[in-house]
Amino acid sequence: MCGITGIIDTRGVDKDLLMRMTNSLVHRGPDDGDIYVDDIVGLGHRRLAILDLSPSGKQPMISYDGKAVIIFNGEIYNFLELREVLLDKGHKFSTKTDTEVLLAAYNEWGSKCLQKLNGMFAFAIYDKRKKQIFLARDPIGKKPLYYHIHSNGLIFASEIKALLQYKELSKELDVTSLWRYFTWGYIDGEFCIFRQIKKLPPATAMLYDLGNLSTVLWKYWHLPEVPNYISDENVLLEEFSNLLLDATKMRMISDVPLGAFLSGGVDSSLIVAAMSKVGQGKVKTFSVGFPESEFNELPYAKIVAEHFGTDHHELVAEPGSLSLLPKLMKQYDEPLADTSIIPTYLISKATRDYVTVVLSGDGGDELFGGYSHHRDCFIDKVIRSILPSTFAKLAYQIGKRLPNKAKGKRFLMRLRYDLERSFVDRISNAFFKENERRALLKQEWHPQDIVCDKSPEKDLMRLFSEYQKYDFLNKICCIDFLTYLPDDVMVKVDRATMFVALESRAPLLDKRIAEFAFSKIPGRLKVNRLTSKYLLKQLAKQWLPQDLNVNRKQGFGIPIASWFRKDFSRELKEKLLESKNIYFNKEYIEKLLFEHSNGANHGMRLFAILIFILWHELYCE
Repeated sequence: MCGITGIIDTRGVDKDLLMRMTNSLVHRGPDDGDIYVDDIVGLGHRRLAILDLSPSGKQPMISYDGKAVIIFNGEIYNFLELREVLLDKGHKFSTKTDTEVLLAAYNEWGSKCLQKLNGMFAFAIYDKRKKQIFLARDPIGKKPLYYHIHSNGLIFASEIKALLQYKELSKELDVTSLWRYFTWGYIDGEFCIFRQIKKLPPATAMLYDLGNLSTVLWKYWHLPEVPNYISDENVLLEEFSNLLLDATKMRMISDVPLGAFLSGGVDSSLIVAAMSKVGQGKVKTFSVGFPESEFNELPYAKIVAEHFGTDHHELVAEPGSLSLLPKLMKQYDEPLADTSIIPTYLISKATRDYVTVVLSGDGGDELFGGYSHHRDCFIDKVIRSILPSTFAKLAYQIGKRLPNKAKGKRFLMRLRYDLERSFVDRISNAFFKENERRALLKQEWHPQDIVCDKSPEKDLMRLFSEYQKYDFLNKICCIDFLTYLPDDVMVKVDRATMFVALESRAPLLDKRIAEFAFSKIPGRLKVNRLTSKYLLKQLAKQWLPQDLNVNRKQGFGIPIASWFRKDFSRELKEKLLESKNIYFNKEYIEKLLFEHSNGANHGMRLFAILIFILWHELYCE
């Protein structure tokens, strides 16, 4: 893991600016740092040494023929295999790093090298022969890359804070991104909270021509468009278990100490099981819990740890952990209303005291149908299949007439929706629907393009048309995989782990497993009756202790609704109502606070407002 920065400027590279940009990412790479400047091109790198700890592995790295320079953040897990292929083709290597293999792969295959990589990455290659900068981000979106194009060139970096060193860059907010943040709790797609900055999307590459300053972007990897579902559960289990063992083994290659996050849930427990099967010696495992029993999974993590004989470590997050939020907002650069940013940071910080690399169970919910809305949408589908359309219309009319707080109102009205609309409605429940966003935000912060049929909800529904050949449950898992996973989960994990210079690897997010999950597993083996993650749990029954109770489901968030009513209620009210923030209608916030204190659950809505205020104070005031 590392941090990368770059400047292309026809006026010449400002070395002081490049150094400031690079040093702003020292947390991502505390082991070493350097810059490279050649006329109008400047590249910077901060290194967290994982493979080949010697000075020969430092970056920016120049190819052996001197014709290309690379800066690279991430890991190429199949680099040993690629190295052998490239040796046969006459390439020379002076290090044991995957960075040098990646550079040689580019020299051999050009941009087509992306098809041969299995890893997580964001990198830039300066091709001196073609006078081009080649940028790319991994298929899943594990590693970040932000950029800003201006009249004299381009700047890019792993994190926004590095770009903000460029004083000509405006901090003007992007209204569309603000609107999207209060829709989902995160900012999706290429959007960024700052109007002049964009994200390079996952599975996307960019060529920047130094001659005419032109830019070309393209998507180099897609999920299979046409599935070939397999109905035989045993065949699927055998193929998946082999893939998981191989993906885990590849991610255990490291020249520094390695461990695993262990929540006690199915996903992380399977990763620990796989590590025990393919590795040697005791696995180090790390867990975080809460005083509230309904959020605490430490007893389950302990069952797994004892079963596999791991070297296990635990910590408990208390309500006082909310005081970490300003510190975390400084690290995240954009508002992110995911309550699990707190436990993710805490467990990352504790883990870094023992290891430099950690494996996680990220991806299991998106790939295998683990979220509650997957199960709920399955129920919706069953109900629609047996209810006459006339009954659905009648239920909708009854629901419309019920008071807003009446039990069953939302369910009755949803019966009229098509299944795709039902999915979008379910996942937007936690934050603000369009009428609620209009009530929260002042008129000047309502984006104009909403009237042009470009609301976030409608954008999401358009994704359904791209995967028409998937069955319904695979469609909704696919949309979570393409949106929530890269723009919330991966952002959360990358920033929290990199804050403490810890590298996180996710075997379930091997692109081969992603392709397998969407091309071969039918939806009925993701959610089977009322059992979510059905196929994953069948493997868990073979690999994990019987007393684990794999059918339970607990999220990794914090008890925010309770903390906002009790331990943090006074501080919350002061922060939300006394803020100098110019964006909100405070009467609406007062309404939310009053209703929450009287039993309604507005925990996530209030958290989203709090996060934005804390972020705004740090970056804009």
